Amino acid sequence: MTPQEMPLLDAQAWRERGLARVAGLPIGPRLVQRGRVRAAADGIAQVSGLPDVRLNELVHFPGGRQGYVAALDEDSAHCVLLDDHRAIEVGQAVARSGDVVRVPVGNALLGRVVDPLGRVLDGGPPLVTPERLPAHRPAPSILDRAAVHEPVHTGTLALDALFPLGRGQRELIIGDRGTGKTSIAIDALIAQRDSDIVGVYVAVGQKSEAVSAVVKALRDAQVLQRCIVVVATGADAPGLQWLAPFAGFSMAEHFRDRGGHALIVVDDLSLHASTHRELALLMRQPPGREAYPGDIFHVHAQLLERAARLSPARGGGSLTALPIARTEAGNLSAYIPTNLISITDGQIVLDTKQFHLGQLPAIDTGLSVSRVGAKTQAPLMREVVSSLRLDYAQFLELEAFTRFGTELDEHVKARIARGRRIRAVLAQPRLAPETVALQMALLLALQGGVLDPLEPAQVKDSLGGLREALRADPELSARLATREHIDADQRQALLQSVARLIKA
Repeated sequence: MTPQEMPLLDAQAWRERGLARVAGLPIGPRLVQRGRVRAAADGIAQVSGLPDVRLNELVHFPGGRQGYVAALDEDSAHCVLLDDHRAIEVGQAVARSGDVVRVPVGNALLGRVVDPLGRVLDGGPPLVTPERLPAHRPAPSILDRAAVHEPVHTGTLALDALFPLGRGQRELIIGDRGTGKTSIAIDALIAQRDSDIVGVYVAVGQKSEAVSAVVKALRDAQVLQRCIVVVATGADAPGLQWLAPFAGFSMAEHFRDRGGHALIVVDDLSLHASTHRELALLMRQPPGREAYPGDIFHVHAQLLERAARLSPARGGGSLTALPIARTEAGNLSAYIPTNLISITDGQIVLDTKQFHLGQLPAIDTGLSVSRVGAKTQAPLMREVVSSLRLDYAQFLELEAFTRFGTELDEHVKARIARGRRIRAVLAQPRLAPETVALQMALLLALQGGVLDPLEPAQVKDSLGGLREALRADPELSARLATREHIDADQRQALLQSVARLIKA
């Protein structure tokens, strides 16, 4: 081959590659089914002329606005708008997309604040992510699931000791307004700073100021870069608020389906249920109990069932859910609370009286439960806390009894003093998650009697020094945080080490 022939051959190869690439493109006319807006108000558009449209299908309105089909009549479709409904007018054209609502997923979302459609809200550059997943996805089948056997460290001692959480579990956080529900969930996200768990926080119907405070807390804790914040405030379209939890789950499932681990917080599902009721009534669906439509249980069950631990054949990833729900005057028997309690694997109930007394976290230990998380605890933790919950429950009964001014014997006084020390150990300020090592040190000291000479106020004072001492002794911290079984001699050695640190 002569040098003069080589450019000609390169040009021919380039031409053949180009023709092969063009041959795979869908060139030619594309039919798009279009309809007309029959009526539009309050975030709902009634559309006619789309006989083949499907439920949950994305439709396009003029001006780049979007909606999805939420209900079908004989000759029309009810579309929930994802943008401001005031720009939609009767007679405007509506085009089918042929696809469902999809949301962007991937590592590009980490550290970003977005709306449920992936539009950035933090003032940063637009997302560049090639992959999108449907917002509505089926839950993993039974054969694709594995048992919950690994812990999720929440950083809240009362939870990790009494109501432990496992990877793949769904634990409801429920209580009246202003009792610290969001703080517990944010502590759990912050506690994943050094773990392999990705956090997703979904704000549904919240005020912008509250969302800004959450973002600031995550940023100050240097954990925002491992979190995705999905926001649909109360000022957004009802359809966008309704879509937010489903979009957040799809973003979290991206990591789970690749063998990773994710923790999603939905704040909160009570407001989501109210939005669902609002949309259902606007679409003239028959109301049921408390005016909620009959499918509200199905909607929330379909959503929360997507949280699971996958089997090794599916990669072994996990998605843990912490949904939040609000009660009115502590009424757990209302419709939405009872629904969510029956769907989830346990609940953390927050008590208004404890909160007003300054007992944080204000967890009602009598009503709270974790149904599957106990098996995930490390052997040492399980052994240390085996009698803690019973001792604390008995203390609360005795403390209530002493309000009548009854004279107490020395045995009862000792039980009450121990209960107050337990309460002091479990007390924890908001946005201050603790390490596993510090939690184990406190529990060992409590059970071993090291804290018996101290008053409850002195227990709190000893935390600062103990925290610094453990930070300076990584070997002891590693032994305290071990998940391996230890014998009695090893445990006694750990107790002596902790006692020296507390007395120092």
